[in-house]
Order: sequence, then C-alpha cells, then structure tokens
Amino acid sequence: MSWLWTTEDMIAAMAGRPFGTLPEGITGISIDSRSIAPGEAFFAIKGDRVDGHDYASMAVANGASLLVVSEARLPAMGRLTVPMIVVEDVLAALGRLGLASRRRSKARIIAVTGSVGKTTTKEMLRHVLSPSGKVHASVASFNNHWGVPLTLARMPEDTDYGVFEVGMNHPGEIRPLVTMIRPDVAIVTTIAPAHLGNFKNIKEIAAAKAEIFEGLEPGGHVVLNRDNDQFNFLDRTAQSLGIEHIHSFGQHAKAEFRLAEFNGADENSTLWLTIGGETLEVAIGAPGRHIAENALAALGVVRIVGADMEKAIAALATLKPEKGRGKRHRLSIGSGSFTLIDESYNANPASMRAAIALLAASEPTGRGRRIAVLGDMLEMGEYAQKVHTDLAVPVLAAGIEHIWLAGAEMAALKESLPESVHVEYRENTGELTDYVLNSVAPGDVLMVKSSLGIGFGKIVAALLDKFPPFSDTQREF
Repeated sequence: MSWLWTTEDMIAAMAGRPFGTLPEGITGISIDSRSIAPGEAFFAIKGDRVDGHDYASMAVANGASLLVVSEARLPAMGRLTVPMIVVEDVLAALGRLGLASRRRSKARIIAVTGSVGKTTTKEMLRHVLSPSGKVHASVASFNNHWGVPLTLARMPEDTDYGVFEVGMNHPGEIRPLVTMIRPDVAIVTTIAPAHLGNFKNIKEIAAAKAEIFEGLEPGGHVVLNRDNDQFNFLDRTAQSLGIEHIHSFGQHAKAEFRLAEFNGADENSTLWLTIGGETLEVAIGAPGRHIAENALAALGVVRIVGADMEKAIAALATLKPEKGRGKRHRLSIGSGSFTLIDESYNANPASMRAAIALLAASEPTGRGRRIAVLGDMLEMGEYAQKVHTDLAVPVLAAGIEHIWLAGAEMAALKESLPESVHVEYRENTGELTDYVLNSVAPGDVLMVKSSLGIGFGKIVAALLDKFPPFSDTQREF
C-alpha cells in the first residue's frame, strides 16, 4: 500500500498523541465529511460557521479510517470507536503537517497570486506541467489560511511539480502562507482593484501581493506582468529582497515571455510567443486575450523549471475553461440554440472588463443578441459607486446593447448607460433569474458575471436546468 502519510510520521509532525489502535497509514486527507473516501483521515477543523467535530460520526460512516481531533472535544468523541490522533488545535496541526510535507518534498514548487487569473493560471500550470511529471495542485480556490496547509499536507512525497494558489483580502495574509509554501517560482498575474474596500489604493494592493516574494526559496524566480502599471513597483520590491531572477511576461517590448501576436475566436485562440529568441505558435482550447496572457506566464514557468516546452504547448490545445470562469454551454431553445458563458465565480473591475471583451468577441447567430448579465462587485468600499459606473465605458466600447442587471450597486451602472442600450434591472438575483429564463431567445449569447456572494451561479444553474444541451446533430431552423 502506498500511503500519503504513515500515522507514525503524522504523530511526529503534528505533535499529537494516538488514541486507539491506529492504522499503519492514510491514503488521503479531508476536512469535508460528505466527500471523504475510505482510508482517508478526517481533520475536524473548527471554522467560522461550523465545527468539524460535529460531523465526525458522518466522516466515520463515509469511511474515514482516522480522525484528527482537538483535546478539548475528545470527551464528545467517546462513542466513536475509530482511531484518533489528538492535538491541541486541529488547524494548527494541519499547518504543521503541511510544513513537514514541504520539508520532505523534492518537487519544484510554484506559487501564484494576483488580483485576477490566479485559479486559471494555476489550472493552466497543472495542465502544461503534467506531461513532464507528477503534478500536485490546489483544488478549486484553496488559497487561504486553511486551503494552503491542506494542499501542502495532501502533496504526495513523489510529486515533481507543486502548484499553489495564494489569495488575500487584507494586507498581511499572504506572508504566512508563502512562508509555508516556500516556492521556487512566484507568479503575480496582475494587480487590479479587487477588494479595494480593504485598501487605501492600488499601490497597497500591490504591496500586499508582493508579500509572496518574502517566502521565495534562495535562488528562486519571480514572474511579473510587464504590461501592468505596478510592474516597476513589484520589480523594485523583489530586487530590494535580493531576488536576482526576475522575469516578465506580456505584450511589452521588453517582456521576456512576450505576446507577439494574438488571434481570438469564439471557442479557442492562438497566440505567438516570443521566448528565448524564437517565436512559437500556441493554440489554446479556450477563448479570450486574458487567457492568452495567463498562458504566457505558464509557459514562462515551463521554461524556468526545465519542463518539456513542446509537450506543454501541445497540452494547451486541450485546455478548457473551468466552471464559473468562462465555461461555455450551447443550450437548446425551441428549434434553435443559445450560448451561455459562465463567468459567475467572481468579479472585480479587471475581470469584468475581460469578460465583457469575451462577450464582444462572441458571435450571436440569426437574430440573436449579445447580452451581459451582470451583478454587483463586492468589497469595493467607498469606491463601489465609481467602479460600477465606470463599467459603462467597456460595455459601450464593446457595442453590447443588452444589459441585464441585479444588485444594489449595479443601479449605478443602470443610471450611467444611455437610452440606446436596452437595460433590464432587478433588485435581486431571484427576480433577475426569472427574467433571464423567460427572456433568452434563439441565437443569443449570454455572459453571466458577478461577485460570488451575489449568487449569479443560481442563474447559470437555472438556465442549465431548464434548457438541455444542444447536440451538433440537431438542426436549427
């Protein structure tokens, strides 16, 4: 049996004590009692809303072979006969196990942060590095104070490449995470006004993202977006920390990994990458210039870590957008079809502009319309009204004439659009969902985007529930 961890090593790493007859090892780690697999350890983390100890019996019923519980809650576990490792604090113990995982690993470790494109770039790196070795990467957006140690602790010892996403809402949040990850390569995708309500200005956001440099391994590499206004600040910050290997990507003439040309289509795109004195044609199985820019960074990392560039480029041709991040659905309606672009995972001013550009590049069929279905961007603080009003600029520049809105903040965009634009506004997601379901028509292209907390994923789910997938064998009339 190939163990992720032997229980002996777990106890030593976490400073825990065994309770009951422990198995020799575990095959995985979970903090979700619903999705745990037989042979895995369940870490009963106490979160802001729920306490994992309350779900320990469910974890056992679903096959957990070991529980990691806190000393204070052990008496409540008395009726459970499954073996346990008892610790003072379960989240802290998970962190110690993550640190032990990093110490034992010989993998090349890559950390990704940025205001936009973290998860896309992380998934892209998983995709392009897989032909060159065993890749371990964050699940979904596991990029915070529990997601990072969990991803580290789950990393198999024989991993060749580890890819970690690092997020933040406030200053000081990246520093402890990157100290755990200790990356060989750190990427900053871009700096944009995300979580602006928690910062004085965009320079503060850049400074918070620059914390990722502080955990870089000696001799490590930094990869920066040369087209971003904060490039010089990030470059100086990295140099001030003694980092010698600073690389850049983008369309800028001095970018090391340079976008020489871009050609976009509805379902895919092609870019020409100038790298190391040669220009390479790269086909990507996903549309959007912002995706191409992320690909520059990913291929730059392939070059830095010495992975197979030819295989990495071939892999990009099979890349598909993730759920909530540009995934496309062609759905049947009447005797025809319409296209749904699911951008519902999250939103800030930069990602809104990218999604609007994606919609603008998409062609409706017949009498179809381009329709932007937009909801509030959260955590904008005192800038909320301005950033929502400012969305009128890219909407009008893109020539999008149908805008369906919901949310208190989107009222500002509604008021700033001219009468030539067909605007439908509803106060909440539920009301807009009803309107969307009843108003979409054959040939339309709908792009749905909002911050996660606004719940526009419900609009996507409702559309997918009501309208079946369109088959290419069907005929449209």
